[in-house]
Amino acid sequence: MQHSHSMPVSRIISETFAPLVDLVYPPRCPLCGEGLAEQRGLCASCWGELAIPGEPNCRLCQRPFDSSSSHAIKTCAPCLEQPPLHDGIAAGTLYNDAARRLVLSFKHGNKIALAPMLARLIAARLPETDGDWLTVPVPLHRFRLWRRGFNQSALLARELGRMGRAKPMVDGLLRTRATPALGSLGKAQRARTMEGVIAINPRRMDQIKDAKILLVDDVLTSGATSGACVSTLKQAGASKVVIACFSRVLDEALEA
Repeated sequence: MQHSHSMPVSRIISETFAPLVDLVYPPRCPLCGEGLAEQRGLCASCWGELAIPGEPNCRLCQRPFDSSSSHAIKTCAPCLEQPPLHDGIAAGTLYNDAARRLVLSFKHGNKIALAPMLARLIAARLPETDGDWLTVPVPLHRFRLWRRGFNQSALLARELGRMGRAKPMVDGLLRTRATPALGSLGKAQRARTMEGVIAINPRRMDQIKDAKILLVDDVLTSGATSGACVSTLKQAGASKVVIACFSRVLDEALEA
């Protein structure tokens, strides 16, 4: 006897009404505004503007090597200098102007409908995961969450969960205090600023112990925030933490 798998009601509604919505509000590329056949992504030209990380890359952090690099090189200089606490970085894109504009639209332009597309780009770079993994977003402080109305990383974590890549745990980490923007700070100052800022949600402690975790963020910049999250998760007993982000700023673009 065959068992039919029922489709979620939300998906039935979405697939039923999507054509009607497209008639009233024709889908457009979120970057350039060009008309699209369906509301699922970018136009062909803007897809070409995204920088997708390739190979060869670092075995520890997946930083892409220059095409002229020797294939004998397996580990990048930053990882040799300071071996990372994390267990890999899965970045959908490398940060450039196209990625920046998408993130600004998503995060500050309230275009949360971009979440599925951004999550698909992340998923394409993930190692094999299964239902044993948890997706835990980088947390926002409650005041910033109140002002923005949503945590963009939590939206991405939920989308990855819908794809069956892992089970979302959007409240696994807490931000105990607000911090200033880290972009203008040096590397040492960024690390000091993040000391004691990230904590495990006490209600999730048992689930995080021995868990394999995808730490989800929209953009990985200096690594100070994600590093604090990874450290906190590992101290709580997580067995593996892979950073999963839409876009990654290679630190050559940051001041030390």
